Amino acid sequence: MGFGQVQQKGTPMKTLQVGKPAPKFDLPTQHGDRLSLDSLLARGPVVLFFYPVASSGGCTKQACHFRDLGSEFEAVSAQRVGISTDDVSAQKGFTDAEGLDYPLLSDSDGAVASAYGVRRKYITPVKRATFVIGADGMVRDVITSELNFTVHADKALESLRGG
Repeated sequence: MGFGQVQQKGTPMKTLQVGKPAPKFDLPTQHGDRLSLDSLLARGPVVLFFYPVASSGGCTKQACHFRDLGSEFEAVSAQRVGISTDDVSAQKGFTDAEGLDYPLLSDSDGAVASAYGVRRKYITPVKRATFVIGADGMVRDVITSELNFTVHADKALESLRGG
């Protein structure tokens, strides 16, 4: 797959639901290397969280909460991955400013956000949503909240722990 390409069959959907296969992707990280969903899943479950804008107040709270719970995600063998439509340099600046210890992906054309059903036309580029993806590539849980920035990591952990 090329830059920003997504494997998706059929027509655009509403926010992806539990029990559906997670759309595959291959995107650049904040360091400019590429990361695919397949390579992530080879190492275990993935917590993929979409956020509207790097370095904004709410997105910083959300991303830092994922950072602060790193050892808890490690304990359940889950990988944290943030994604927004910001370019690679904005993702790098966000990572450096906040000391983020996980990949941030640049979905600059919004193709992955569209595949996951979180792309917007108005207000912000994407809905704030988190997808817990099992090692089998199936969506186990979907967490959405525009204003409760910490619920995404908390609920993802609860889901991974079987709660």
